[in-house]
Amino acid sequence: MIDALDLIHAHDLIGLYGSASPLEEIRPRSVNLDWRGPAITLRVDVSGLPAGLPQDWKAAEVDTVQCHLKFLAVEDFSLSRWDPPVPPTSLVVEPLGKNRRVRIQLSGPGVDLRFTSHKSVHIGHVSAFGITPDGTDGGPHLFLGNLDRRRYQTVPETEEKTFYERI
Repeated sequence: MIDALDLIHAHDLIGLYGSASPLEEIRPRSVNLDWRGPAITLRVDVSGLPAGLPQDWKAAEVDTVQCHLKFLAVEDFSLSRWDPPVPPTSLVVEPLGKNRRVRIQLSGPGVDLRFTSHKSVHIGHVSAFGITPDGTDGGPHLFLGNLDRRRYQTVPETEEKTFYERI
């Protein structure tokens, strides 16, 4: 029930996909914990390619779109299984009905992640790439945002705080 989330800075995804949400099924790529939030940033591949790809994406023959989802005011965090690369998994969102909170669950082959958070989720670092035969995403990425496009040609390592903690 993705409708239970308030998506912040979703204009890039909406520009690509229109009103249809590509977040129903995602492939989690990384989990970044930020103690100052407390917050969690998930780097995920989203479902399918949009109908209207940007010209440079068409020319590069990309096949996967990726973004970051930043969840705020995180509590009850549990990551009991993480065996990447993880296949696409349903993002389960359950409204808790109090204080605008939701329960988030990603559970399937290779992953079992659960937590509660505020229902506002920030979206950023939208990019496209060609997935490798082994399912990884280490190759070139074409970022949609101007700043990301200037700074990055691939996804930086997880210690790159300006990439993972700022959306």
